[in-house]
Amino acid sequence: MNILQILPSLDIGGVETGTVDLARYLSSHGHKAIIVSGGGRLVAEAEAAGARHYNLPVGNKSIFSMLRMIGALRDIIRSEDIDIVHARSRVPAAVAYFACRSTGRTFITTAHGYYSKHIMSVPISWGKYVIVASNIMAKHMSSNFAVPYERIRLIPRGVDLERFRFAKPKEFFGDSFVVGMVSRITPLKGHADFIKAVSILRRQIAGIKAVIVGSAPKEKYREELEILVRRLGLSDIVEFGGARQDVPEVMRGLDCLVSATTTPEAFGRVIIEAQASGVCVVATRVGGVVDIIDDGKTGLLCEARNPADMAEKIARIYKDDQLRISMAIEARKKVESDFNLEKMMKSTIQVYEEALKSPNILVIKMSAIGDIILSVPSLRAIRAKYPDAKIKVLVGLRFREVLDNCPYINDRIVCDFKVKNKGLKGLLSLAAALRRECFDMVIDLQNNKKSHILAYLSMAPLRYGYDNGKMSFLLNKKIKDDAPYLNPIEHQLRTLKMAGVKDAGAELELWPSRYDDAQAARLLNENWLQPSQTLVGINVRASDRWLSKNWPPSYIAEFCDRLACDFNVRAVLTGAEKDSVYAAEIARLARSKPVNLAGKTTILELASLMRYFKLYVTPDSAPMHVACAMGTPLIALFGPTDPTRHLSPSKDCVVFWKGHEMKCSPCYKSACQKKITCLKKITVDEVLEAAKPFLAKEGSYGSRSNRVREKEGVA
Repeated sequence: MNILQILPSLDIGGVETGTVDLARYLSSHGHKAIIVSGGGRLVAEAEAAGARHYNLPVGNKSIFSMLRMIGALRDIIRSEDIDIVHARSRVPAAVAYFACRSTGRTFITTAHGYYSKHIMSVPISWGKYVIVASNIMAKHMSSNFAVPYERIRLIPRGVDLERFRFAKPKEFFGDSFVVGMVSRITPLKGHADFIKAVSILRRQIAGIKAVIVGSAPKEKYREELEILVRRLGLSDIVEFGGARQDVPEVMRGLDCLVSATTTPEAFGRVIIEAQASGVCVVATRVGGVVDIIDDGKTGLLCEARNPADMAEKIARIYKDDQLRISMAIEARKKVESDFNLEKMMKSTIQVYEEALKSPNILVIKMSAIGDIILSVPSLRAIRAKYPDAKIKVLVGLRFREVLDNCPYINDRIVCDFKVKNKGLKGLLSLAAALRRECFDMVIDLQNNKKSHILAYLSMAPLRYGYDNGKMSFLLNKKIKDDAPYLNPIEHQLRTLKMAGVKDAGAELELWPSRYDDAQAARLLNENWLQPSQTLVGINVRASDRWLSKNWPPSYIAEFCDRLACDFNVRAVLTGAEKDSVYAAEIARLARSKPVNLAGKTTILELASLMRYFKLYVTPDSAPMHVACAMGTPLIALFGPTDPTRHLSPSKDCVVFWKGHEMKCSPCYKSACQKKITCLKKITVDEVLEAAKPFLAKEGSYGSRSNRVREKEGVA
């Protein structure tokens, strides 16, 4: 793998040291290590470790500088053939994110700090995976930056056990007890509280010495601390050691390390370095520190901003020889098992491999029921191409049930353009939710203006769909919609082929649960249907809006009576809830008393019901595809629409379409002005004739084999 790490500088600090450690590990294990930063004292060490360093001011917060850096970083990514860009700070994360989006490379971040909710902090949450060092950081990134937990990877920091060798604590201190802080000198690190704690301890420990090691980004604050030292009369025992690279040597000179941080921190690298060295630790009970220290066992915790409590805990370490030695030994054991550098590096490499192996894919198919059923072969093909991918489908609220128990997807993202996602504000809210998923590619099977806008706003680097003039310029991988006479499966496959996805068969599928099966059986039992009876299902109409698609009610009533009279077959009327009155009128017209189940089933309960039908008769509508998915023999009645464009291939299907007799067909008009519509030209006699071969086959109510692919244990 070719890995690029980006951060503001390579000066001395925990983040910078970790960057160099990772570069060294990558180089020693056959990977290419690139570092982009503003330079610093660790550049030479990074290059000696096998990394190539590019000096760019990527930490500059000027918008103009950031725009320039995006272009510069994009050039580096391409020239070095980078696979993954790993951002370790907020401003570089913004630069890297847009450079990755324009080059199609994988973007990962590490949240090193307990960031405030500020616009400049947001880019650290944009990584495909966000690496955190502690559980509290995972919660912080999820709660305050809306990072889904499935995108968070917990990797505690690691310490090089060869550099930080264990030395058993002194049993007796004699004339000297050295306590120290090793961190940047900033107000949040709590140096003032530490100095006050030392002032208290001076009266208890005669030989106490205090060492403060670290750089001071703001010299004025260091001067304030020096004034505090003089005011408390501690000039003879408090020493400012400045920035030091030889941290292992610093640790060897300490008897106790103090972490006095006043606000939550992501982790606390210096704590595990001290523990690895056999130095006892007193730390404030904040942030990721609680993941490191088992209070009283591997260290002592004190309250933040409480110098008296801090002093009391330091005094315990000084006075209790047995506690001091046992804590040092237990702390070293924990570091060896949980916080060693090798484990951290291996875990990071695993995240890189997972990111490259498991693309995040969004499939957009928001409506309608029939079209979503027709998308199942595409979902199956995508899963076959990307077996390790995380595949999610953007689907409308009213249609989400279709994908219940679908084995080819990981989850659904539900949209509701009538309420929750209504208007521009709702659309932008949905787009923000999609961006939080960090999709690598979008496959747009809806192909309308709204879906193309959402594909673009998802910020996925690869966006596939049809070039159909419906704002399709927002897609960057598109094909002309110039093959109108393909069946819907083949039409979708043209888009999939651009993504390298091959045909995985045209068979439709649905996955009704055991509950759906029970509901279907209950409905039949309630209507006194006997196991010996043969059933034919009839979808009473396609839509209340598409009147031109509907077979006349009188035809359906006559068909029900002829089934009963000529074949001793009971008809079962099905339809949506809004079709129930329409179905009741058909039942009133029919003398054979067909069973009226219109409005009494969900789409998956209807799928379960299909198992009991020897035959299903329907106009062009969603239940037609349900029958195909369940393997139920089908007679499809087409009028104003073209069956070649809307019907998936099926061997047990007879299609009636009088288009060749009507010059105006297919017209795709919802209402017909002619006296004799397409559907009226399809007679009851010819539909009965087509039904005979299916009715002659063996099998009856409840005995037909089930082709549905049930998941074992689905409730």
